[in-house]
Amino acid sequence: MPDPLASLRAALSAESAASSDFDLNPDVVLPQGRKLRPAGVLVPIEIRDGVPHVILTKRASHLKHHPGQIAFPGGKQDEADADVIAAALREAREEIGLPPEIVDVIGTLPTHETVTSFRVTPVLGQVNDVFDIVPEPGEVEEVFRVPLAHVTDTARFSVQSRRWQGQRRHYFTVPFGPYYIWGATARILRGLAERMDQV
Repeated sequence: MPDPLASLRAALSAESAASSDFDLNPDVVLPQGRKLRPAGVLVPIEIRDGVPHVILTKRASHLKHHPGQIAFPGGKQDEADADVIAAALREAREEIGLPPEIVDVIGTLPTHETVTSFRVTPVLGQVNDVFDIVPEPGEVEEVFRVPLAHVTDTARFSVQSRRWQGQRRHYFTVPFGPYYIWGATARILRGLAERMDQV
């Protein structure tokens, strides 16, 4: 059987730089010596009927940061976490009930700096078994799947903008049905899409 993730695995060896929420906003001047907190997000990939899908969450609307936004499961690295990979796997268990023992870590993408001062490492992992999705009600409003091919097709991305803290901010979007995928999640996926264009 051909590996449905062969192109994804090959893409991990492609060259690409770190990204940030400010990539499309060159006028933003970031302070020197700023301290970024390490965080990890899991990009969980599930093979359904031979087709790779990415599992995404819709954040709860009452959260202080990024309410209602589409996100990967993940969060800041705690002292008890061995590294950002461990943090991503722990958060995925907490947020959507994904057991870490059924996740095969494929690799990581370059870090992404967020407006909330995190240095996020995206961790790609293949989900190798079925599991019961259990959204954490305090953080996750909904869990859904999107075909990997949809969010790694550069033609499906567009740049949009809105005013934020008195300035116009530009960002990538890659909508899927009723889900408006934008911001850091879309930027990380755009980086992956660019890598896959190279293989």
